[in-house]
Amino acid sequence: MNNKLELALKFAALAHLGLIAAGMLMPRATGLWTECAKLSPFARGLFRTYYAFIGLCLFSFGLGSWCFATELAGGSPFARAVCGFLALFWTVRLVAAIWVLDVRPYLKNAWWRAGYHATSVVFGALPPIYAWAALRD
Repeated sequence: MNNKLELALKFAALAHLGLIAAGMLMPRATGLWTECAKLSPFARGLFRTYYAFIGLCLFSFGLGSWCFATELAGGSPFARAVCGFLALFWTVRLVAAIWVLDVRPYLKNAWWRAGYHATSVVFGALPPIYAWAALRD
């Protein structure tokens, strides 16, 4: 059982790298930096800082899931807490993707639509993977 869970956690780790790549392409697809230029210097700096921190979190979640897949699948209280946090984190992100963020105006070509659907698959896959690790017997 742990081998399948470890493999799923390694998939989740790689999925985080895919999300980083998507996040790096998103400003171009949405004209984000043009919009940010309209903000005050403080708000622009704050937004760019948050954007960088999100990237750092994704990198850390992915690195931790890859390097510590065995430990996360092991079911210790700490591993369950980490996986529970990640399951909740990605569930909230999935909810935001479905009901809060409307990206339809930016899906202007087949590549952007394909990327959007790929990220949607990832957002849907990560919560059950981490919930499995958090709630396993």
